[in-house]
Amino acid sequence: MLETDVLVVGAGPVGLTTSIALSQHGVRHVLVERHPGTSVAPKARGINARTMEMYRQMGVEDDIRAAGMPARFGGMILWAESLAGKEINRLTPGRATPEGKAMSPVTNCGCSQDVLEPVLRRHAEALAQGGIRFNTELCDLKQEGSGVTGVLKDQVSDETSPFRARYVIAADGTRSVVREKLGIGRTGEKDIYDSVNVHFRADLRPWVEDRPAALYLIEQPELRATFLTVNGADRWGFLVHSLSAYGFTKENLTPERCIELVRRAVGVAVLQVEVLGINFWNCSAMVSDSFRSGNIFLVGDAAHETTPSGGFGMNIGVQDAQNLAWKIAAVLRGEADASLLDSFEAERRPHALEVVGATLLNMQSFDRSKRQTEARLPRKEFLNERGLIFGARYQSLAVVPDGSNPPEVSDPVTEYVPSAHPGCRAPHVWLDNKGQRVSTIDLFGRGFVLLAAPGGACWRSVARQGGLPRMDVWVLGEDIHDTDQTWMAAYGVQDGGAVLVRPDGYVAWRVAFKPGDPGRALADAFGRIFARPVLKQAV
Repeated sequence: MLETDVLVVGAGPVGLTTSIALSQHGVRHVLVERHPGTSVAPKARGINARTMEMYRQMGVEDDIRAAGMPARFGGMILWAESLAGKEINRLTPGRATPEGKAMSPVTNCGCSQDVLEPVLRRHAEALAQGGIRFNTELCDLKQEGSGVTGVLKDQVSDETSPFRARYVIAADGTRSVVREKLGIGRTGEKDIYDSVNVHFRADLRPWVEDRPAALYLIEQPELRATFLTVNGADRWGFLVHSLSAYGFTKENLTPERCIELVRRAVGVAVLQVEVLGINFWNCSAMVSDSFRSGNIFLVGDAAHETTPSGGFGMNIGVQDAQNLAWKIAAVLRGEADASLLDSFEAERRPHALEVVGATLLNMQSFDRSKRQTEARLPRKEFLNERGLIFGARYQSLAVVPDGSNPPEVSDPVTEYVPSAHPGCRAPHVWLDNKGQRVSTIDLFGRGFVLLAAPGGACWRSVARQGGLPRMDVWVLGEDIHDTDQTWMAAYGVQDGGAVLVRPDGYVAWRVAFKPGDPGRALADAFGRIFARPVLKQAV
């Protein structure tokens, strides 16, 4: 029998990221995937800056950027009657503007799923040697006592074997077997329109080299389609929208017909085109009614399915993994009560509802679900969703309120005001560490971090008191320097104050001023976060 602390089901970007996160938090686990290898289709491509911050902290960022499309293709979206024909409109995403880039030490990245997954797989396998198993299908599972039992099947030998795990994390996609077995329903709009992704090879450089874009939306009376940039040269995705509205079917979209459509969309009748793959899919906007059943958790598309309008699906999925991994680790280490795990759904489901709703409105604004005779441009929020990317505000037992109010914004989709209010993403501020320029973001990601304002040297000894988890402590003006004099204002503290940042980069607790008993204050904070008393020794 296979026995492990965590069984992860599904080896897409979310499952592989879950494995990396669990390994880095010291959690013993096994990941199973029924397919023989990683995706061979481009599928998802856009990785936003918040997700790239996470991959930076995991040590994966450089490899992803090396595998992804040239960065210059990420700064524009273009509409045209054909690539060689009349141009209709250009849009610079708000994420690509100087104001958008100032929110983070990293920028977004275009990296198609077929090249992203091998990168993540290499890192996952290096960290969990022998723990990543392809050709392995989950056949059955049930909650039993304090864990989960079930059956796995080897797809090559057809042999089955039992397993026992303390927890199961389902990252098995929109048609999640785990979600179906649990009987968890979904709410939203299903099968809004039908589409096909054609993965093809053709040299499109003559029509894109001088106007690099992430998306080229083609608007013709008999064809609405989008060229998806993969490498910006000879490998592309071609998304045909609303198949049934234009008379397209799975039967008549043969490789030869797809080549004809690509040529029509390019506007060149003799273009050399090689079809590499054809994938049919339906667009939906659905959120699972629950993200958890006992010791089983849903992440990624198993928990929430977005429309592609805005590129959020994969991003919020891998951020689910980051949110959940440290909490499971804390419970398994005996630091936290199991009730800490309730905060996963309390934090991630409200955010998923916001994101799925926003992508649905994006899609409806330049409606890809109906036959159109002329181009419809999207609403102003499209690709300008800084608030959704950086502005999630968690309210759960894993966040200790400090009595203050978070900054108000008139539009939570597009507006983001950096804030260290408990429950918010700890803001990006440039600091100096022994002559090296680093971001606060670079200090987070592996464990708890306590940032103390000048005059807060006492927090170093306080953080070492018995009963507290290990944490890194940085005292401004001593361990690290705020040469621009912006950190205290950004984090909302005065001399002697401190901010406790969780392993996922969100603020757990903050004291604006040095309290009378710093040791007791910090112990009480962890007691609330971990839902159990944390003993304080004399300091």
